[in-house]
Amino acid sequence: MAATGERPRPRPTVASAPYWEGCRQGELRLQRCADCRRLQFPPRRFCSGCLGDDLAFERASGQGRVRSYSVVRHPLDDAFAAEAPYAVALIALDEGPTMMAGLRGCAIEDVRIGMRVAVEFERRSDEIHVPYFHPA
Repeated sequence: MAATGERPRPRPTVASAPYWEGCRQGELRLQRCADCRRLQFPPRRFCSGCLGDDLAFERASGQGRVRSYSVVRHPLDDAFAAEAPYAVALIALDEGPTMMAGLRGCAIEDVRIGMRVAVEFERRSDEIHVPYFHPA
């Protein structure tokens, strides 16, 4: 990634566009397979459980627990330098899937495995809002 000072913006695909639209509206959305009822993240064109292609998005609670985390002390992009050090965490969502996201709103030394967290969104453009988590 080039050091531009501007935060990167994800590029929605056909499969992920409803997810990003949900983020823009302030809600976390997960895909559910109509065939096996499995919830999945990240968005895909097919179910990761049964390979079905009848997938629909539904609103998730936006709540979960820190499963694991890493502290970033030397960001690869200048756009994140002012926040360093910061935590990037694997979040076990209450609905089942796990997602990786930044963790904000607490000191690095207070981050704990099992800590309850809730989603928030950072606006990167009119179309893209990126999920982060904070202590619940």
